[in-house]
Amino acid sequence: MSTNWMDRYDETVAEGFLGANDAHVGLSSLLGIAIDHVEPGRLRAGLEVTPALVTPIGNLHGGAVAALVDHVLGSVCYPHMERGQWAATTEFKVNYLRPVSDGRLVAEATIVTMTRRTAVVRVDVTNADRLVAAAQGTCTIVDPKA
Repeated sequence: MSTNWMDRYDETVAEGFLGANDAHVGLSSLLGIAIDHVEPGRLRAGLEVTPALVTPIGNLHGGAVAALVDHVLGSVCYPHMERGQWAATTEFKVNYLRPVSDGRLVAEATIVTMTRRTAVVRVDVTNADRLVAAAQGTCTIVDPKA
């Protein structure tokens, strides 16, 4: 198997992520996160700002932004990993740049670098084509238990 992560892209895994939007399980389902684009090294997903995700002062809760970032941070890695491996978020940092009160939040994840054991991913979050958050994080690539 190639050691270059770009050479390990699996189109069927990427297509599976697009199809998984209908699974309706987990936190991503509760928040309404949907993946809408996958290509080598990149993944885009979004969520609609709903009253359930807005704070009493009318802005989207930062935890919803962080959950979206965490979701795409790991998801972008899977088409480049061996079958059976999983991506565990080790850490990430979010810079909140602007408040969001309505519309759709879109997160674009880009793999910065990836080895067999770790990946560093950058995530830009936009709302109405305005950059509202910038994030970067690390995933540990975990082999399946024997």
